[in-house]
Amino acid sequence: MTEYLPEGSRLHTAENLAAIRSTEAILCAMRKGTVLEARAIVCDSSHNLIVDLPCMQGIIPREEGARGIKDGTTRDIALIARAGKPVCFRVMRIEQDENGSPRAILSRRSVQEECWNNYLSKLRPGDVIPVRITHMERFGCFVDAGCGIPSLIPIDAISVSRISHPSDRFRTGQHIRAVVTGFDMGKLCLSHKELLGTWLENASIFSTGETVAGMIRSVEDYGVFIELTPNLAGLAEPQGQLQAGKCASVYIKALIPEKMKVKLVIVDVFDPDEPLPPIKYFTEEEHINSWRYTPPGASKLIESVFE
Repeated sequence: MTEYLPEGSRLHTAENLAAIRSTEAILCAMRKGTVLEARAIVCDSSHNLIVDLPCMQGIIPREEGARGIKDGTTRDIALIARAGKPVCFRVMRIEQDENGSPRAILSRRSVQEECWNNYLSKLRPGDVIPVRITHMERFGCFVDAGCGIPSLIPIDAISVSRISHPSDRFRTGQHIRAVVTGFDMGKLCLSHKELLGTWLENASIFSTGETVAGMIRSVEDYGVFIELTPNLAGLAEPQGQLQAGKCASVYIKALIPEKMKVKLVIVDVFDPDEPLPPIKYFTEEEHINSWRYTPPGASKLIESVFE
């Protein structure tokens, strides 16, 4: 739903800029209950967010800073981390500061509660939604699922091809798609790998006898795992001093669907010199009931069922 997109989505829109440009415009937005966005320039010592408005100072009091701050289910780091970043809000009232200048009192919490009640809490497992990467840890990437409400994509749910860190796949601020897997203790749970295609869909991009570029993901005693796409990796025999994170030119020796194997031969190894490529999604659907990575006849089953 467009009104509940990740924070920053409306920041530079003509409608938003017009609604915050003057005192009269802000008063109009307050009467209408319009959701606005601006940049939080400071989180003060009391954890109030100071918001940069063109015509006056804005302040989001601590308890209005995020859903769950008041009852302690959200920690104050959620406020501290917003310094320098866009925040969504509604205007609660306009008052005068100690110098007699107008100051807008804002609420981010009310927007987030509406987003949760009207949108996120109504999602079903299998729904596909737009999200934005906010920060990454070794165990997964945190995303803004709407109006600044966070969710986590665990590292093993990012892609079938294993990665050592989410930064191998994403960059902070990137807009991606994610599939809802359910809810856990009032939080939305997400996955990503189901949108990146099955083994057969990815393997169909390649042919035996081709030489293509891949990324070395891990070096083991028994072989080198080389990623051809986020959901397809092959194994090459070890040779020399190889390192994860290097690029490799590889000859495709065999594609074996019944074993879900790609046999590769390393031709050359070189340093990556380009940014992360755009993500290729194999479905544009807004809901999927299930996803089966495994080809017919293969012994190992990899699937997700959302029904």
